[in-house]
Amino acid sequence: MEITPGTKAPDFALRNQHGEIVRLSDFRATADGAGGAGGNEKSGGNGKNVVLLFYPFAFTGICTGELCEVRDRLPAFVNDDTQLLAISSDSPFALRVFAEQEGLEYPLLSDFWPHGEVARAYGVFNEDRGCALRGTFVIDRDGVVRWSVVNGMPDARDLDAYIAALDALREEV
Repeated sequence: MEITPGTKAPDFALRNQHGEIVRLSDFRATADGAGGAGGNEKSGGNGKNVVLLFYPFAFTGICTGELCEVRDRLPAFVNDDTQLLAISSDSPFALRVFAEQEGLEYPLLSDFWPHGEVARAYGVFNEDRGCALRGTFVIDRDGVVRWSVVNGMPDARDLDAYIAALDALREEV
């Protein structure tokens, strides 16, 4: 079942392309805004909006094109208010080579084992192909999904729609 807007986003802990553990809860706001022990040291306590971008596989045509377009527009997705987390079922080792080859300087998270567990939790795992669908979720500082879209396997994303969803969140603050 796909996660829909208004739903609390399932937390997860995945390794990035450098082998470091990244948790969604690292980016949630704390009541006092102090950060640290609340598990959100990456956000400084005030939290960050998060864009979760699920993609099928590294080194494939559409995925490479999308992730490079994100790279080219990175300030819209990685800044004081927002953190991008891109997730696939590739191993961390493959993601590291992919990131180096394409100059991707944002976190690529490995949903490798248990295979596709996080994609399943978000309702975007394709069991027949063994990979994530092109699902995107914009999550606010409190960990609530505010916007989502799932594109078909051959359909590239519209990054302008994601930027508009993030702009709407910023206007609410």
